[in-house]
Amino acid sequence: GPIVAAVDEARITVHGRGGHGAEPQATADPIVCGASIVMALQTIVARNIHPMDPSVVTVGAFHAGSASNIIPERAEIVVGIRSFDPAVRDELERRIRMIAEAQAASFGMRATVDYERSYDATINHKAETDFLREAAIRFAGADKVVDLARPFMGSEDFAYMLKERPGSYFFLGSRVTGEEKSLHHPGYDFNDDLLPIGAAFWTELAEAYLARR
Repeated sequence: GPIVAAVDEARITVHGRGGHGAEPQATADPIVCGASIVMALQTIVARNIHPMDPSVVTVGAFHAGSASNIIPERAEIVVGIRSFDPAVRDELERRIRMIAEAQAASFGMRATVDYERSYDATINHKAETDFLREAAIRFAGADKVVDLARPFMGSEDFAYMLKERPGSYFFLGSRVTGEEKSLHHPGYDFNDDLLPIGAAFWTELAEAYLARR
């Protein structure tokens, strides 16, 4: 089944009319409009997607303006989108486009949306996952092999490998506990002691696979 999500990115540009901050009535402020779009985007997962369908809409960047007394001409919003189901993926794009364009229109402005479909969801195959689990238990013991309670909302280009050939994507490493920092945290410090363990498991996994052919 799915282990990591599909990921897409939307770049929303709000086209306003700049001017002096002391005379806002003579402008079309893209910052105010953009802020409204950011808030409206939060309703997609909460009100448009079924609660049992995992999805994420994250506004990761908002770029606009240069000074307190200048209303800029444009604002850019960068959105990260995660999902598993293709129908949900389509609905997320549809709603993001609709909200951006309609919110901008309500402010008398225009919004353009550059929407990029990126990695698909990574879907593991059952037989290969069962084989992998058995090999891991033989190698490390059942207490060190963990079945994930739910898929991760991260993403992986390995999704395309699994579309072409049956296989299984898995995580090999240490659990994050206590003061340890997880991947992508600025304080993350990889545990080099894991390298020989990982290399040994990959060797045993390859040998076990070849032996059964």
